[in-house]
Amino acid sequence: MTLTNRSRKTDNSELSIVENTYFPGIFKGMGVTIKHFFSKKATIRYPEQKRYLGPVFRGHHILKRDEQGRERCTACGLCAVACPAEAISMVAAERVKGEEKLYREEKYAASYEVNMLRCIFCGLCEEACPKEAVYLRHDKFVPVFTSRDQVIYGKDQLVEDMSDRYLRDAWTKEDMAKLWIKQ
Repeated sequence: MTLTNRSRKTDNSELSIVENTYFPGIFKGMGVTIKHFFSKKATIRYPEQKRYLGPVFRGHHILKRDEQGRERCTACGLCAVACPAEAISMVAAERVKGEEKLYREEKYAASYEVNMLRCIFCGLCEEACPKEAVYLRHDKFVPVFTSRDQVIYGKDQLVEDMSDRYLRDAWTKEDMAKLWIKQ
């Protein structure tokens, strides 16, 4: 009874004098090494050169602002409910008179935190947000941390800086393919 159709018959014959010196195997291995030595490198020099991660990569979280610089988040809590890892927590507050330039709606997130140790970068928070306030950047990794207090990101680290707006050219692989064809 054979368990697989990939069985091979082994050769138990004696090795010749040339084969016994292992020179054919050494030359064959050196040929592979020399071939790879002159071929194009598969790696990149990371800190100096960064690879494009693609439009579907999910990286660093960001809370978007609208064109007037007001926060889009209305603290509805849908992102926290949609998060399977329960990494998002928020506290809602009411907007007071004079804060119309800071927040779009009457309700806003007074506190918004993302625990990056728990986050699995699934993108469900991004999809659940009705105001398009939560984004996972496709061009930026989460920075390296050395202690646990650096891992819980508050609004001070998440809210978008108006001088460095995050814009996404493509949302799907198909959109990205269209952009590549144009170039």
